[in-house]
Amino acid sequence: MEFISGIVFSILSVIAFYIFAKKLLTIKRNIHLGRPVELNDQPIARWKNVFLLALGQKKMFRNIPVALLHLILYVGFIIINIELLEIIIDGIFGTHRFFMPYLGVLYPILINSFEVLAFLVFVACLFFLSRRNIIHVKRLISNDLTGWPKTDANLILVIEIVLMGLFLTMNASDPSANFIISSWIKPALSNLNEHQLHTIEQTAWWIHILGIYAFMNYLPYSKHLHIILAFPNAYYASLEPKGKMHNMVAVQNEVLYAMQPELAPTNAAPPEKFGAKDVMDLSWKNLMDAYSCTECGRCSAACPANSTGKLLSPRKIMMDTRDRLETVGKNIDANGQFVDDGKSLLNDHITIEELRACTTCNACVEECPVSISPMDIIIELRRSLIMEDSNAPSEWNGMFSNIENNFAPWKFAPDDRDAWTKQS
Repeated sequence: MEFISGIVFSILSVIAFYIFAKKLLTIKRNIHLGRPVELNDQPIARWKNVFLLALGQKKMFRNIPVALLHLILYVGFIIINIELLEIIIDGIFGTHRFFMPYLGVLYPILINSFEVLAFLVFVACLFFLSRRNIIHVKRLISNDLTGWPKTDANLILVIEIVLMGLFLTMNASDPSANFIISSWIKPALSNLNEHQLHTIEQTAWWIHILGIYAFMNYLPYSKHLHIILAFPNAYYASLEPKGKMHNMVAVQNEVLYAMQPELAPTNAAPPEKFGAKDVMDLSWKNLMDAYSCTECGRCSAACPANSTGKLLSPRKIMMDTRDRLETVGKNIDANGQFVDDGKSLLNDHITIEELRACTTCNACVEECPVSISPMDIIIELRRSLIMEDSNAPSEWNGMFSNIENNFAPWKFAPDDRDAWTKQS
């Protein structure tokens, strides 16, 4: 029976990891649909970001109580799943607590620490569920999260609670084990015989590991993909001064040639495109940002445009970018290559009103705990809107015309500007 169980478990494990790896490769493909950009300079500074932002969750500690609970949830999730290695070995070879004889007195210390973490994760999940559904923290109940995003956030917390409960139940029903937290459950099982305890232990074991496999394959479809992508996203985060904007070389050259016509090349090809209209026009880092978004809403809570009732929500910008990228990826999967579907990120997902509300203050970038920059995407979409579609408010068009004709935002000829400065 154990032999058959081992075969079944091995087959399920292979299937689960295969599906997971296949989805991750699809996400990697989607990310690389973006424009190439080099982000491999200053490796020491980049690794520092990984340890401080992704692992240490530095930005989260602006709110210490919430940060500590989130750290417990994150560390607990990672460390407790170290035991997954033992569970897999036991499942394949039919063993029971494979590492116990090899680790000696260290084994109960490890399992006790895992149980304490499991209990703390259980408490943290209950707290976060209450914040979303009872306390109603404002940034967690906005219109951005209506429908599936809200369900996703609650579902992932419920799954964590169930998995931690199964882990503790599995230990409590093991007659040969007596660990610090699961011992609280043992009195409830004291009237059961050995066979019944074994049945409970095996049932909890199977549901626990199948739940982990289900969670693992649900992860790439959830906002909790940031558990994986937070690390590379922190590594490739911009090291330039916050809020720095990159000028378009083609536009800079146009200004240069207007000032110094003798430098203009005789046969220069015009740029193919200004800014970004769809996800393929963004950089691969912008697309990784979209997949890394935790949907925590700190960016939108800090956004002055959002705070004053404007339509703009930086969180929605990231969610819309991810949704569009997923649609493009499915289009490629279905057709072998992207077939124009008549839609784009600009207009069909993100509206003009949202883009024009942005003040480029950089508050969203400053607040993001995983180094995402919604502002980069907004700027690229606005460039396309203005330079490709010639869609700008009349006030802006007047300024653009003055700059083009007078080399300044004001309606003064260059020769008259000196006289204007002396009118005071």
